[in-house]
Amino acid sequence: MIAITVEEPLVLGIRQDSQTMPGPGEIMVSIRRAGICGSDIHILEGSNPFVHYPRIIGHEMAGTVAAVGTGVTDMDVGDTVVIDPVISCGNCHSCGIGRPNVCTDLEVLGVHRDGGFRSFVTVPSRNAVRVSQDLPIDVAALAEPFSIAANILSLTGCTETDSLLIYGAGPIGLTVLQVAKLKGARCIVADLDDARLEFAHEFGADETVRAEPGNVRLAVASETGGLGPTVIVDAAGEPDLLAEALQIISPAGRIGLLGFSTRPVSVVQKDIVSKEVAIHGSRLNRRLLPQVVKWLENGDLRPRAMIRETFAAEDAEAAFAKIRNTPSLTIKVQLEF
Repeated sequence: MIAITVEEPLVLGIRQDSQTMPGPGEIMVSIRRAGICGSDIHILEGSNPFVHYPRIIGHEMAGTVAAVGTGVTDMDVGDTVVIDPVISCGNCHSCGIGRPNVCTDLEVLGVHRDGGFRSFVTVPSRNAVRVSQDLPIDVAALAEPFSIAANILSLTGCTETDSLLIYGAGPIGLTVLQVAKLKGARCIVADLDDARLEFAHEFGADETVRAEPGNVRLAVASETGGLGPTVIVDAAGEPDLLAEALQIISPAGRIGLLGFSTRPVSVVQKDIVSKEVAIHGSRLNRRLLPQVVKWLENGDLRPRAMIRETFAAEDAEAAFAKIRNTPSLTIKVQLEF
C-alpha cells in the first residue's frame, strides 16, 4: 500500500501507507484510478494558497468499496464509486442554502486533508457516488473534473440559447466545452497554444481563436447580433482576462471565474453596471457528481479521449514530470493503483 505525497514544495514523495478503517458513517475505498489535476501541480510547485505540507494529494478518484462503517446503509462492499472531494459541515449558512462547496469549515480531499493518491482512502459515505459496474474505471475517475464544468455552467445558467466564450483549452476548459455542447450552446475557445486549440476543435468547439491581443475581440464581434457572447468562462485562471471579458460580453451577460490568483486587477465599474453583467466565482461543485455520473453512463460526453497517458502509481514522479514538461501535449494523465 502506497501514498503519493508532496512533502514540501517541489518535493514529491512515495511512501508506504496503512489502512484507516471506516468509522460511523464512513466507507473505506480501494482506489483503482486517479487523475492528476492542475491543482495537484500547483501544490507541488508551492502555488496553492490553501494547502499545508506535507500532504497526500489527489482528489479525482474512483475505486471499490472495501469496508463500510456502522450506520452506512446505501453502500456495500464491492460497489464501484467515485468520490466527491468536498467535505462540508452541513450546518453553516452556505450548507443550508445548498452551497456546501463554500462551507465555512470546508475541507477538500488532497488539499485541506489527505487525499486519494493512495491505495485506500476513508471518506464520509455521503461523499461517494455509486457508478455502474459497466462504466470503465478510467472514465469514472473523470467525474470530478466534469463536475467543475457542471458547477460553473449551472451558476452562469448556460443553455442552448447562449453563445459561450471559453478562455483556456486546458483540461478544465475542455470539460467546460463538452458540458456546454451537451447543453446546446455555441462555443468559441481561445488559447495561446495551437496544440490545445486543436484539442478544442476535436472536442466540438464551433470556433477556435489564438488569444493574442485583439484576436478574441474580433472573433466574437459578430456573436448575438454583434453584441458579443452571452456567457464567458475563464478556465485559464488569468485575472487580466476579466477586463477584456467585461468589454466584449453582451448586455445581460454572465461571466464565470475559476482561478485562484491573488493578484489584483483593474476593472471599470461602468462595464459591469451599464450592461448589468453578472460575475460568478465557481469553486469545486455543489453535489453535482450524481448528474455527471449519469452523463458518463449515458455516453453523453467524450471523457476517454481526454486520457492521454496512464502511469502506475509507483511511477508518479514520471507522470508529474510529463505534465510539467509537456503541458500542451497532455490533457489528462491518470495513475493506476
